[in-house]
Amino acid sequence: MLLELVILALFLDINTSPHHEPIVGDPLGGPLRKGLTTWEAGLVVTASARILLLVSLVVIYSLTSYALKNRAQNSGTATETTSLLHSGNGTAHANGDRYGASHRQLKHDDDDQPEEDGWVRPKTLPSTSWWEYMSGYSLFFPYLWPSRSTKLKSIVVFCFFLVILQRGVNLGVPMLVRNIVNILAQEHGNEFYVPWGTICLYVIFRSLQGSQGLIGSLRSFLWIPVGQYSYMELSTAAFEHVHSLSLDFHLGKKTGEVLSALGKGSSINGFLEQVTFQVVPMLVDMCIAVGYFFVEFDVYYALVVGIITFLYLYLTIRMAQWRGEVRRMMTNADRQQDAVKNDSMVSYETVKYFNAEPYEFNRYRGAVSDYQAAEYHVLFSLQLMNTCQNTVFMLGLLITCFICAFQIANGQRDVGQFVGLLTYMSQLQGPLNFFGTFYRSIQGAMINSERLLELFRAKPTVVDAPDVDELRSCNGGIEFDKVHFAYDSRKPALNGLSFECKPGTTTALVGESGGGKSTVFRLLFRFYNSTSGQIRVDGHPVESVSIDSLRRHIGVVPQDTVLFNETIMYNLKYANPEATDEDIYDACRAASIHDRILTFPDGYQTKVGERGLRLSGGEKQRVAIARTIIKNPRIILLDEATAALDTDTEEHIQGALATLSKGRTMLVIAHRLSTITTADQILVLQNGQVAEKGTHEQLLAMKGRYSSMWRKQIKAQRAAAEAQVLQDRAERLRSSSVVAGGGEDSSSQSDEDRQAETTARPRPTLSQRSTKASEAKPAGP
Repeated sequence: MLLELVILALFLDINTSPHHEPIVGDPLGGPLRKGLTTWEAGLVVTASARILLLVSLVVIYSLTSYALKNRAQNSGTATETTSLLHSGNGTAHANGDRYGASHRQLKHDDDDQPEEDGWVRPKTLPSTSWWEYMSGYSLFFPYLWPSRSTKLKSIVVFCFFLVILQRGVNLGVPMLVRNIVNILAQEHGNEFYVPWGTICLYVIFRSLQGSQGLIGSLRSFLWIPVGQYSYMELSTAAFEHVHSLSLDFHLGKKTGEVLSALGKGSSINGFLEQVTFQVVPMLVDMCIAVGYFFVEFDVYYALVVGIITFLYLYLTIRMAQWRGEVRRMMTNADRQQDAVKNDSMVSYETVKYFNAEPYEFNRYRGAVSDYQAAEYHVLFSLQLMNTCQNTVFMLGLLITCFICAFQIANGQRDVGQFVGLLTYMSQLQGPLNFFGTFYRSIQGAMINSERLLELFRAKPTVVDAPDVDELRSCNGGIEFDKVHFAYDSRKPALNGLSFECKPGTTTALVGESGGGKSTVFRLLFRFYNSTSGQIRVDGHPVESVSIDSLRRHIGVVPQDTVLFNETIMYNLKYANPEATDEDIYDACRAASIHDRILTFPDGYQTKVGERGLRLSGGEKQRVAIARTIIKNPRIILLDEATAALDTDTEEHIQGALATLSKGRTMLVIAHRLSTITTADQILVLQNGQVAEKGTHEQLLAMKGRYSSMWRKQIKAQRAAAEAQVLQDRAERLRSSSVVAGGGEDSSSQSDEDRQAETTARPRPTLSQRSTKASEAKPAGP
C-alpha cells in the first residue's frame, strides 16, 4: 500500500509539471504540456479509490479479527450471549418462577451453570441487529407521537417543513460563496464593483443555517411542547406500569435499578428528537452532496464523495459496535455506583447501628473507582475513533482538492469552484462528525433505555379476566376451598387449605413461621393467584371480580407500617381523600393517637420522615390503624397489629379494634395469643393446612399445639413479671442503701437484699401452679 502511494505521488508530480506529451515512437517528442488530461485524471481517481479500498480492507480485517477474538473468549457463558431483547428476558412467570425471584428452578443437566438473574446485566454487547433494536423500541412510539393533540401534530408537520427548508439553505451557501469569489476575482477595469446583494444574501443564508441559525432555533423552540408531551406520556406510562406489576416482581426487584430505569424516559425522548431532526436530515444531506458534486463538478467528485461517505459511516458503525462492550461496562458500573449509594442511604440507621461508616465509604469508593476505570477505556476508545474518522475524511478532502486544483491549473475550472468545494466539504464534515457522535449517543441511549424496555416487557402475573364483574357490595363472607399455592414448586406454601369466615366474625391465624399465615392474606388480597382450589368472597370467586373492586372492600394493617415522607394528615387522608378533618380526628381517637398527635409542635401537619422514621413504632402502628378506620372496609386484615405497642396502649387499641370489628369480618395474624382470646374462631396453621380449629377455650381443652403454645407464652409472661418484681425490689433496696449510708447500714441492707431474694425464690413454683390452673380451667392471661 505504501508503494502504491509512492507511485501515485510520482505520477502526479510528473504530469502536473511542464512536460512533453509522449507520442508513439518518441516519448519526448510531443508538444510541451502542463496539467492532466481527462484520461490521466481518471487514472488518478482509480488509483486513489484503490488505495482507499486497501485501507478500508485492512481496517475491516483488523476490527473483525478483534471482534471474533472477543466473541470466542466470551462464548462460554450463556448469560453473555443472550440478547437483552430476547422474548424470554424480562417476562413475568407463573407463581414459583417469578420475574427477578431469588429462588431457582430445579436443574438436572446443568446444575453447575450460573442462573441468569432478570435484573443482572450481561457484561458483553448482545448480538442484536438494528432491526431487532428498532422493533423493540417501537413499543415506545405510541407514547411519543402526540395523537391526542391536533395542535402538537400541526407543530410536528411544520417542524418537518423547516427541516426541508434547511436542506435548501445548506445547498445555497456554497453556491453563493462560489459566486462571490468569482465576481471578486474578475477584472472590472477601472469600474468599482462590489457584489453587495450577493454578500447580503450569503449573510442571510448563513444566519438561517445550522442548528444555531434562525431556522434551527425556531424548530427547537417549537419542538419544546412536543418533547414535553413525549416525556410526560412515557414517564407516567412507565410509572403506572411498574405499579401494575404483581407482588412477585416487587419482591425480586432492586429498587435502585428500577428507579434508574424509570429515569430513562428522557433518553428515549432525546433519541426520537435526534433521529427526527438530525439523522434523517443527515442522510438527506449525504444524497444531496453526491448529487451536487455530480452536477456542479463531475462524476469523479461524486464518486470520491460517495466512497468517502460510505467508508466514514461504515468505519463509524463498526468501531462504535466495538466500543459498545466497554461502554456497557461503564453503564453497569454507573448503575452499581447508584445502587450502592441508594442502599446505603436507605439503610442509614443500620449503618449507624454497626458503626459501618468506614465500610460504606470504602464500598462506595470502590464502586466509583470501577466506574472511572471503565470510563477511561470509553474515553480512550472515543479518541481513537475520532482519529480514524478524521483520517478518512481528510484523505477524501485531499483527493478532491488535488483534482480540483489540477483542473483549475489546467484551465478547466475557476477559483470560485475551489472555494465552493472547500465550503461544501466543510459543511459535509459537520453531518459526518455528527453521525459519529450520534451513533455513540444513540448506542448509549439504547443501553440506558434497555432497563425501561425490560420494565415495559415485564407483565403482571395477576390481572383481571376479560369478563370480570365489579364487587359493588360486600358483606364480608370469606371461604378458602382446598387452596393450593407455592412460591417455589419445590416447597408448597398452602396444601389444600380450607376454612370459612362468616360475615362479621373474627378469625385468628396462628402457627409457626412459614405455616402460611401471610400467604392467606396475599392470596385474599390477590397479590397472587392460587395454584388450585378456590377463594370466595360473599360466594364470588375472587378471580371473577375485578382486583380494584375487591381491594376497595379490604383494609390492611401490616406489621411493618410504611408511611410516605409527608405530613400525618396526608398519610391519613391517603386512605380516603374525601374524608373531612372531623373524620380524621374521630378515626385517630378510636386508634388512641389523636392526643399524641396534638402534642407534636405541628400537630397533624408534622412531617413523618422517610418511611415514617420520625415516629415511634407504636405511633406508626396507630396511624396505620386510624388509616384503615378511615377507609371503612368490610374486611380487615390485621398482621400482628398491636405487636409494637406497650401494654397500656394495647388495651386501648384492643377496645378500638373491638368497636371497629362490629359488623365487619376480621382476619388476624397473631403471635401474642393473649390478643385473640375473644376471636370467634382460631385456626392453627401447620405446613399450609389447618391443624386445629376452634375458639380459645375449645383449643385449650384439646391440649394440642395451641394449648402448648399458650402454656409457653403464659410461662414466659409469668417469668417476665417475676423478673420485673425482683428488679423493682432491688432498685428500692439500692435507693434505701444510698439514703442510709455507712458500712453497718450497708451490711444491714445487704442482709435485706438477701432476704428479698430468698422471699422471691419460690416464685417459679407459683408460675407452675398458675400454668396448671390455666390448663384445668381456660381463662384469659
